[in-house]
Amino acid sequence: EVQLQASGGGSVQAGGSLRLSCVVSGVSFDDYNIGWFREAPGKEREGLSCIQNSFNKTKHSDSVKGRFTISTDNAKNAVYLQMNSLNSEDTAVYYCAASTRWGTMIAAYDDWGQGTLVTVSS
Repeated sequence: EVQLQASGGGSVQAGGSLRLSCVVSGVSFDDYNIGWFREAPGKEREGLSCIQNSFNKTKHSDSVKGRFTISTDNAKNAVYLQMNSLNSEDTAVYYCAASTRWGTMIAAYDDWGQGTLVTVSS
């Protein structure tokens, strides 16, 4: 029922920016929390940001706080992750997911979208 499609990844130079998109279908933003995660080479999947649209409530992990911003576009049924000041540590496959619980813990998310690759070069 719930479907999510992540896109917008690519290759950028260190210090650059990218905006990732997650198109959500089959579920209302009011019923779920939408989160962004990433899986870097050799590392476990990491929770980054999440948003509850109806109350405009957001949360970011310490690793991206101040650099990444999560937002929504109700008309497009999309969730965005604006990534600024990118560095090599941000190189990873990025995923969006949906959960009925609040937070960025991976175990709370049952529905995952297709990942999009972000590569940051020095």
